[in-house]
Amino acid sequence: MKKRYVQKYLLTFLGIVLSLIWISPFYIILVNSFKTKLELFTNTLSLPKSLMLDNYKTAAANLNLSEAFSNTLIITVFSILIIAIFSSMTAYALQRVKRKSSVIIYMIFTVAMLIPFQSVMIPLVAEFGKFHFLTRSGLVFMYLGFGSSLGVFLYYGALKGIPTSLDEAALIDGCSRFRIYWNIILPLLNPTTITLAVLDIMWIWNDYLLPSLVINKVGSRTLPLMIFYFFSQYTKQWNLGMAGLTIAILPVVIFYFLAQRKLVTAIIAGAVKQ
Repeated sequence: MKKRYVQKYLLTFLGIVLSLIWISPFYIILVNSFKTKLELFTNTLSLPKSLMLDNYKTAAANLNLSEAFSNTLIITVFSILIIAIFSSMTAYALQRVKRKSSVIIYMIFTVAMLIPFQSVMIPLVAEFGKFHFLTRSGLVFMYLGFGSSLGVFLYYGALKGIPTSLDEAALIDGCSRFRIYWNIILPLLNPTTITLAVLDIMWIWNDYLLPSLVINKVGSRTLPLMIFYFFSQYTKQWNLGMAGLTIAILPVVIFYFLAQRKLVTAIIAGAVKQ
């Protein structure tokens, strides 16, 4: 009994230590975003003596926040929509059509998750550049290519838990394949869609490398790109840089905490279906 209590307290202590390590970068960014430059360099870990809200006003003005936020939001929303729709349609076709070619195509999607982006980024950008497709639309199309592998993998597994008798009954009633997918199958895949959306939103919203290679126009830059140029401009004013970082990461952090319960529910629902 005593051994169990010792193990319990050790695990609790370890959990607290790991939580503090995980949260420490967020703490440093947040507290230093309210400090003066002198106060930041004097003691980085201390709480601010007074809240310097002017840091946020200056950061928002220099970041061109409304433009960068709208660009990031548009790219993220459209990318998630097309990834979810095309991945679920592909997975539905591959899972329901029992052929060797379906298995081969599914394996190609699965293996594609192992290919690092860095190995294909130069030829990818070069080919898109030939067609003058290095735009926000081209960026969304690239996200579809890189995000569809995980989407197909998740939806394919979820579809195994949906009986084919639903499809057969709907076909007897005169439904087309697309109507079966759209009205019957897709609503049943909501837990998987929520999981995929949370993962992809955190990826696309925070992505810097791909937009930096694709977007060249000043008015089309996303938040991560604007943060990069912002830090280049304010190399010694880290208090303004921290305020800019807080502005950039706050929306996705809020979204994650709001969607956390739904994400856990979705994962449990998917596990039960399996």
